[in-house]
Amino acid sequence: MSEPDEPRADLVELLRRRALTDDAARPDAVERRHATGGRTARENVEDLVDAGSFVEYGRFAIAPQRFRRDVDDLIARTPADGLIAGTARINGDLFGDDDRSACAVLSYDYTVLAGTQGALGHRKKDRLFELIDRMRLPTVFFAEGGGGRPGDTDYPVVSALDTRAFALWAKLSGVVPRIAVVRGRCFAGNAVIAGTSDLIVATADASLGMGGPAMIAGGGLGDVPPDDVGPMSMQEPNGNVDVVVADEAAAVAVTKRLLGYFQGSVATWTAPDQATLRTAVPERDRRAYDVTPIIETLADDGSVTVLRPRFAREMVTALARIEGRAVGVIANDTRFTAGAITAAASDKAARFLQLCDAFGLPVISLIDCPGYMVGPAAEADSLVRRASRMLVAGAAIRVPLIAVILRRGYGLGAQAMAGGSLHEPVLTVAWPGAHLGPMGLEGAVRLGLRKELDAIVDNDEREERVRQATAAAQENAKALNAAMLFEIDDVIDPAETRGVIAATLSAATKKPAPRGGRFIDTW
Repeated sequence: MSEPDEPRADLVELLRRRALTDDAARPDAVERRHATGGRTARENVEDLVDAGSFVEYGRFAIAPQRFRRDVDDLIARTPADGLIAGTARINGDLFGDDDRSACAVLSYDYTVLAGTQGALGHRKKDRLFELIDRMRLPTVFFAEGGGGRPGDTDYPVVSALDTRAFALWAKLSGVVPRIAVVRGRCFAGNAVIAGTSDLIVATADASLGMGGPAMIAGGGLGDVPPDDVGPMSMQEPNGNVDVVVADEAAAVAVTKRLLGYFQGSVATWTAPDQATLRTAVPERDRRAYDVTPIIETLADDGSVTVLRPRFAREMVTALARIEGRAVGVIANDTRFTAGAITAAASDKAARFLQLCDAFGLPVISLIDCPGYMVGPAAEADSLVRRASRMLVAGAAIRVPLIAVILRRGYGLGAQAMAGGSLHEPVLTVAWPGAHLGPMGLEGAVRLGLRKELDAIVDNDEREERVRQATAAAQENAKALNAAMLFEIDDVIDPAETRGVIAATLSAATKKPAPRGGRFIDTW
């Protein structure tokens, strides 16, 4: 059948209306957005998804404000009711056109009524969230916006508290990976979308808060500039945000990498020289060091992403790959509280273990831990309950856990790092310089020899006795002695660690790990 000389009128009208939904139809709005250093919603989506793969839902929706605005004006100024949504492929270059690259993408459009949540936008979210559940689609949500929109007129409403979108989104916790991206101002309902996601990526200029300036002022709390509500100088150290980047281009790049961990293994990889691990840990027990280079050496080149790096810095949580396989990593950073586990560190690790377990990522635990943090100040942070979260989370994981004791493994803190016991991981190994004990060795000596020490009058003599007893305890606490009693599975050359981990994971993951079935704490 030949093409007609002139297209049909209905097709012409469709193409005209479709053009009105594109950025090119609103050059002034685009220019204003670019002037702030931002990108449009469609530019972000285009950068994120594989070319030609985006299937949009609700393109022709407009803000439901017909009672107070002309329809043509709404068509021109409120395309998609300020919410772009659809399915796409992401990371197809890594995974090809197979099912692993299928995803959902949603993005509030800040150039449309400040990215506020309109009535039709909520209906679109409901539709997409139900499809995400049915189709099991990992999801990226660009959440920037001002929260609920009070100006819609086309629907009768008193409270709008029957809106289902937030419940539907929350029910996806533990079902599919969900990554929120925040730039600029993100308040109220938009912030809840971010807060109930699994991971949050934010630009350095973002302000994230449960209530924006209008809600703050309405509550009688004064006038607060929007950029001061929840700046990243606050939200990064307090752990609300997982990764902070310079701009939206960097945010999209990080988001694609994060999503990739949950999409599966990659076929090609390279690795650093493993021999450097032999000198990566200082011989002196009390000398602090940065554990991140050890993680980066064990992992495939360029594959490590550290999460919440400025929150509870004594605990490192990271996603990485080993021989192409995605893994989660927890590690003690001895530069902060000597690597002791604080209440915040336990929160951070417990939630990370839930994340890995929900989406089938094996966990590697790198242990250099003197135990839990103690003392009245630590207890004031609800340490008993919060510290116990890590033990409960570790005991509940269904994915393989591998523990590597780098230097110190003392007390309940070391047990928590190993899922509650050195025999809970599918493999527990130590490096040659490691030593283990039920508590810090000097503390154990002072406690165990209290009567003997109290009987020594001379302070210097008493301290010399402590040093002698501690040295003896140190000799007994060596990893090789623990291995002889089979408290751990092996002592290995640090340069062998990556190979041992890879081989163990190959054995431990022959049967796919269960996925889903448990929600992930937002905190």
